Amino acid sequence: MSRPLEGVRVLDLTRLLPGPLATLALADLGARVDKLEDPGPGDYLRHMPPQRDGTNGAFLALNRDKRAGVLDLKNPSGAAAFLRLIRAYDVVIESFRPGVLARLGLGYDALRAANPRLIVCAITGYGQDGPLVDRAGHDINYLARAGVLGVTGPSDAPPALSGAQVADVAGGSLWAVSAILAALFARERTGEGRVLDVSMCEGAMPLAAFAFGSVLAEGKGPARGEHFLDGGIAPYNTYRTRDGKHVSLGALEPKFWTKFCRAVGLEASMDDLAPGPHQPALRAKVAAVFAERTRDEWAAIGAANDCCLEPVLLPEELSSDPQHRARGLFFEHQGAEYFRTPLADRAAPAHAARAQGADTDGILSDAGFSADEIASLRSSGALG
Repeated sequence: MSRPLEGVRVLDLTRLLPGPLATLALADLGARVDKLEDPGPGDYLRHMPPQRDGTNGAFLALNRDKRAGVLDLKNPSGAAAFLRLIRAYDVVIESFRPGVLARLGLGYDALRAANPRLIVCAITGYGQDGPLVDRAGHDINYLARAGVLGVTGPSDAPPALSGAQVADVAGGSLWAVSAILAALFARERTGEGRVLDVSMCEGAMPLAAFAFGSVLAEGKGPARGEHFLDGGIAPYNTYRTRDGKHVSLGALEPKFWTKFCRAVGLEASMDDLAPGPHQPALRAKVAAVFAERTRDEWAAIGAANDCCLEPVLLPEELSSDPQHRARGLFFEHQGAEYFRTPLADRAAPAHAARAQGADTDGILSDAGFSADEIASLRSSGALG
């Protein structure tokens, strides 16, 4: 069977994480994605450590199955070529600060005039307007202003940071993919493209949905570290095992908590599932139980008792995990291991990330540029 987005052409102007992950998902759905970088440093992620064969590992993972081109949008010839180039695309996705493209003469109105069917998706920190429109930021800042950090971590310490880029991915990449798919569907009915404004800060807000529910019901959010989903109860927490590793216990419902307690010899009470002053002592008791066995022993107990008990895996352990292996989530290509997005066709062939500008001539040629025109762009400096 063909993949859902086969025939859809995406031009990716983004850097770092949110945009490249969004276009990777579109590529896994079958879209042809062309990554366009400036002839200088290009995507900064290429050059960051840790590296494999001179390229950052995350860049390699995020930019497989994409062609790579270069074009200097600050060069007048490059800007003119870009307005012609986008006629060959269905989607342009960018992550510049608001107004950057407009200052280059490539604002959204100019793009839509060149291609009325074009869908333009902009991923930014705070959106295309508002008092923070020009504010710089990173994942930590978007989560802070979105209310997510305010409900993350124990009550007796500062708000805790995640080891994952939550706002970048859940607040940016995934909303961008959703918006692009909806815009493609709408275009089938109307024939018109549109501009999509994806704010990573706003996209992160729904992650605190239960906190908003508390505000709706009680007029205030839960105290950090005292809610039943953020460490406020012993049955829903993480614990250190005898071998210095960790497990997660998510026994929120009475049946799961009862199963766990029965398996380890504890007495279960329904009061255990409610936040309150009794929880620190209960957590200490449960922690002592977990300290008696290794992580693998606890994983076996979880498998035997179906009580929402799972090992906390490290990144290097994921590809050998039986669940992920059975689902085909990881694959090897040219001696390196890559992850698939959940949208990927597991049988589709994969291609390694390309060197910067490796496909520039092919990208331009596919858009109708002749060999002489490509040579002229190169001589003008627009291609580096």
